[in-house]
Amino acid sequence: MIVIDEKKIFEEIEKRKPVSVALNGPDGIIPKIQETASRIMTRSGIPAYVLADSCFGTCDLNSNGAKVLGAEILFHIGHTINSTSFGDNIILIDAFDDMSFENIARKCAEEMKEKTVSLVTDSQHLHEIDKVKKIFEENGVTVKIGKGKGQLNDGQVFGCEFYPVAETKDVVEANVFLGQSNFHAAGIALSTNLPTYVLDPYFNEVREVTEFARKLQRKAILTVYKAAEAETFGIIIGLKEGQFSKVTALKFRKELENMGKKVQLFAITDISDDKLRNLKGIDAFIQVACPRISTDNHFHKPVLSTPQANALLRILRKENMEGFLEIPHWL
Repeated sequence: MIVIDEKKIFEEIEKRKPVSVALNGPDGIIPKIQETASRIMTRSGIPAYVLADSCFGTCDLNSNGAKVLGAEILFHIGHTINSTSFGDNIILIDAFDDMSFENIARKCAEEMKEKTVSLVTDSQHLHEIDKVKKIFEENGVTVKIGKGKGQLNDGQVFGCEFYPVAETKDVVEANVFLGQSNFHAAGIALSTNLPTYVLDPYFNEVREVTEFARKLQRKAILTVYKAAEAETFGIIIGLKEGQFSKVTALKFRKELENMGKKVQLFAITDISDDKLRNLKGIDAFIQVACPRISTDNHFHKPVLSTPQANALLRILRKENMEGFLEIPHWL
């Protein structure tokens, strides 16, 4: 069960005495956020708005939504990082899953053939990582926990940032991810080129996601080769505050135009195939908003992420594109 740190929320409300607040977080915990918002309105007597648009990380805070509503504080829940706030008005609130990993950790340690692993997880399960490490070590498994960089804590990954496993990939045989997310685990597998397992305490199972990751990799490579045949490119700048990479977009524009390609620039908040179908005369797209948009979704035309676009430029220069996803940060 997800447990939101409401104590911190009410401490901030008591200290700052806002007229209204807003709350948001990942889709999976919106029902819990609704409950928290209701308690705020009952206990503090102020409007508490739930920003119910999909939210994929600290790159996607929707602080503008809070501003439009006049909310003096935005409580962003469930995307733990190594900071507690963004500026004065955005407060990051922990939301931890209280499900125990003890049984599945023992099962994994006994069954897994690899005996030196990198242990990693997402925001909701960071508090379990030391407990699982101890269980593994008691069962003869050597555990490495890589250092976090940027916003990441030690042993923590995002869907596009993998610094802890990048640090350990040369000294371990496999990665072990605590949680249910094949999304995160596949990224770990792709960025390290190592066998990667998911420890899922809800289904009490150990899943290897290596083959799933390879399918994503094959799709990503095929898309790059299809884009290499394009003459006209649409370069998309994401308008979400943490996904705004105009400099990168203009760099790709310059590189492609120097190679004789035509380029048109677009700006989109939520990138989807339906939106791209409205854009005419474009052979392939490059989006610099979020790399997982390209790797994890279906589009009717090639839509490259930043790593894929870099691979494309290598191909157009007759260079080797091998290993373009084996990097710690996909932006």
